[in-house]
Amino acid sequence: MSNFLGSHAINMDAKGRLAIPTKVREELAQLCGGRIVLTANADEERCLLLYPEPEWETLRPKIEALPNMNKAARRLQRLILGNAAPMELDSAGRILVPPTLRSYAHLEKKLMLIGQGKKLELWSEERWFAWLDESSGDDDMPPEMEALSL
Repeated sequence: MSNFLGSHAINMDAKGRLAIPTKVREELAQLCGGRIVLTANADEERCLLLYPEPEWETLRPKIEALPNMNKAARRLQRLILGNAAPMELDSAGRILVPPTLRSYAHLEKKLMLIGQGKKLELWSEERWFAWLDESSGDDDMPPEMEALSL
């Protein structure tokens, strides 16, 4: 079971290559031989989602099974499946982010890789810190969070 935690400031070069931090790279190597899927996040946050291949293969059939006559489900399928880019870390632990995904998430040189347990999020550093500064009072708190004690 993957356990991606923490945040990592990383850089992307002009060709769209970025090096996965050593700790994350080692976990990906052990978990999936460095085979991952990078795709668009389906909400307004415009970050990318990085799944180890086994986690993706568990999620993918669930997305494919959504009713494609439903507009919201079809949008999710188009964003997640339509932008999915299977890849493998190279010998230096790097990946090449496709131009379409770089554009979608507004990725430039400075990035943040954010652990989310079973997956990772890839953010533009600027958008990540702007998101952190946003007020969170606009969303209704789900009941599961009301009972959570941190």
